[in-house]
Amino acid sequence: MVTIAEFIEGLNITALGVTVVFAVLTILALVLYFVGWLERRITERETPAPAPVKVEETKVEEKNEIPPRDLAIITAAILAYTAEKASQLRPLPFKRKVSDAWRLYGIQTTMEEVEDFNYEIGKW
Repeated sequence: MVTIAEFIEGLNITALGVTVVFAVLTILALVLYFVGWLERRITERETPAPAPVKVEETKVEEKNEIPPRDLAIITAAILAYTAEKASQLRPLPFKRKVSDAWRLYGIQTTMEEVEDFNYEIGKW
């Protein structure tokens, strides 16, 4: 029989173990945070500050638009290419074969249900 003293000793050991585990996890979290902070500091020191760039305001018109006719031709070409690729893909014949063990288990279960039903009715 477990005495009260043994039970309290077990609780003390449990509390000590949980405390040690969480203390170690806290220390690991702090160390990882410090390593990340230190790495950010080192990379900030290594990269020099960007020099200020003078921006000259000149108006340059750039035309990045694709004409609608060219866009239609490109779209039609892409659709034709993907349709050709899709026609080359053919589904593989895949037929699932049910395991004999599952088939026999299903038959056995059905027979047991029928037997139980007949027994309950009294037609056996």
